[in-house]
Amino acid sequence: MNIEQARFNMIEQQIRPWDVLDAEVLELLHVVKRENFVPAAHKALAFADIEIPLPGGESMLAPKIEARLLQDLQLKKHETVLQIGAGSGYLAALLAHKGRQVTAVEVSPELKALAEKNLADNGVTNVTVELGNGAQGWTSGAPFDVIVVSGSLPVLPEALLQQLKVGGRLAVIIGNAPAMKAQLITRTGEAGYDTRTLFETNVKALASAVAPSQFKF
Repeated sequence: MNIEQARFNMIEQQIRPWDVLDAEVLELLHVVKRENFVPAAHKALAFADIEIPLPGGESMLAPKIEARLLQDLQLKKHETVLQIGAGSGYLAALLAHKGRQVTAVEVSPELKALAEKNLADNGVTNVTVELGNGAQGWTSGAPFDVIVVSGSLPVLPEALLQQLKVGGRLAVIIGNAPAMKAQLITRTGEAGYDTRTLFETNVKALASAVAPSQFKF
């Protein structure tokens, strides 16, 4: 497989058509080598338009979704990021190139080790991978400029909103299969939030997501 041709095809055929036109984001997809963050058994699928399986039943988001979230967050060099679900470390690496410091919280010890190794092997030094359940947010280091949730959540925990700085942005996919919405929520004031729906999708739920109560009163 011609790796660079496959990367070029991914960008031109999957990512651009999804309205990812930010030159800096497109360049970053060349810089951060996605194939280095994909488990060896799935290397041939590194640039495919799918969720690639990870150990423990988890998966990487499809490339176009990662790129679109990255573009719409408009991350700046001085900003701090909280990522819920480190996975293989790929999205953390993209965020790290654009922001100042990334805290990635991972519930699986196996994936924490994988993400740390991948980040170190690829020279990414401004990501800290923490072991824990970030589905209700992460108080250490809060509030953050940017929060990204790497899987879907059935409902949005209030704690995540509280951990955003004023002016901060939260990228999250909310809902249940098959109809989920990717949303960008900006904190506009102490109690004010502006919510924009980016696109509709259907992605795997975050491993530690808390399902809403099914009781009806």
